[in-house]
Amino acid sequence: MLAKYWKKIGLIILVIACLINIGCKIASKISFDDVITDIKSSFSVKKAAEQKNNQK
Repeated sequence: MLAKYWKKIGLIILVIACLINIGCKIASKISFDDVITDIKSSFSVKKAAEQKNNQK
């Protein structure tokens, strides 16, 4: 049975390997520390704007 479906099995393995490779490349480009820093800075800007509006 394996001999009958070896091309499909190989293609499935190849697609899975490519998806894992692409996922690893994307994950290495995106630094989650940078994302967290950006989120914290946006919250601090928002908080400063709210405090400025409350003082008026």
